[in-house]
Amino acid sequence: MRVPVHIVDRPLVHDALVTLLDKQTTPEHFRRAATRISVLLAAEALRDIATTAITVDTPLGPADGCTIGPEVVVVPVLRAGLGMLDAVLELVPDARVGHIGLQRDEMTAVASQYYSKLPARLDAAYVMMIDPMLATGGSAVAALDLLRASGAREVRMICIVAAPEGVALVERHHPNVDIYTPVVDRELNPQKFIVPGLGDFGDRLYGTV
Repeated sequence: MRVPVHIVDRPLVHDALVTLLDKQTTPEHFRRAATRISVLLAAEALRDIATTAITVDTPLGPADGCTIGPEVVVVPVLRAGLGMLDAVLELVPDARVGHIGLQRDEMTAVASQYYSKLPARLDAAYVMMIDPMLATGGSAVAALDLLRASGAREVRMICIVAAPEGVALVERHHPNVDIYTPVVDRELNPQKFIVPGLGDFGDRLYGTV
């Protein structure tokens, strides 16, 4: 049976996560922890990507190995997703990058699109959508709708903290999208923030609290 939510339960992941959760963490240390956890989550999401066998010449002779088969496209959801992008590109430096800009209305929690720039040929790529917070799921579904409409077939989502409501909405609208996260928190509060969560990721990342 397919499991659409993959809980990444590893010590290094949770060590970085607790730094992000702590309200005393400064923006500088918050960014460092965001980079650490993003590398680890991306590695987990890419653990079963297809590979191609190759032979390379070492200084002492030929050696068999493998390289990533499909092209990887990384799509951060602006603005908070940018805090995860460089970490993913450290793992896959040849990846192409798209951007989706969504703004959440603070009163209604409904997401509206203000920007979208995606690479061509998404149908042949392994697409990784990165968005640190999966709260109501509205932004995630809107972004996934755009990716599907642009031809993306193989899509995986990486988030740092998720809420049950967001997970359920993504599963309902995009059941074939795998979600990688270290934690699904308790609930959303009346303002649609994840509880206990870590507050507003973008504000804490960029020091705009």
